[in-house]
Amino acid sequence: MSGSPAAPHQLDLVPDALLAGRAADGDTAAFEALARRYGPLMRASARRLTGSTADADDIVQDALIQAWNQLDSLREPAAVKGWLMRITGSRSIDHLRRRRYDAGLDAVETTRDSRGPDGAGSWPDPEAAALDGSRVEALKAALSRLPEEQRRCWVLKEFNGQSYEDIARTLNISTDSVRGRLARARIALASTMEEWR
Repeated sequence: MSGSPAAPHQLDLVPDALLAGRAADGDTAAFEALARRYGPLMRASARRLTGSTADADDIVQDALIQAWNQLDSLREPAAVKGWLMRITGSRSIDHLRRRRYDAGLDAVETTRDSRGPDGAGSWPDPEAAALDGSRVEALKAALSRLPEEQRRCWVLKEFNGQSYEDIARTLNISTDSVRGRLARARIALASTMEEWR
């Protein structure tokens, strides 16, 4: 009986490449170890993009199901972290597309209901809350209009904090392509978001 709890702990020490390879061969315990390792990072990324913990939990669950079903498409098992983050970013963007208008209203409502830093219940200015919600909505809308390859690079860089090299490995493109796509995405977003400066 004492050997049973040690098994998951030992898997948690196994390198990504080995876990991904075993998971691709159908080892659910190896995949669960990857989910434990990267689930919190995936959740944080989805939460930053959607602004909702509940939505982030749903997105991570969907991303993990997609990852399990597509493990055989992972070309480089050592890059499983970036691959999982890319799936999470894509799922988050898809979610924002579907919930674009509702998310803007939720952001305004969340801001209106929050308490001040002194805990005394100071309410933010309704006009400022509406503007903040509109900015979030405008960014989400601008992201949804970017070409898919630019949006993926931008999300991986800005929301997931990945380096150019990590993004290149994740998307299986050159770092020069990453730089070009990011530059075009930033120009398009800056132009779209000009009125919010």
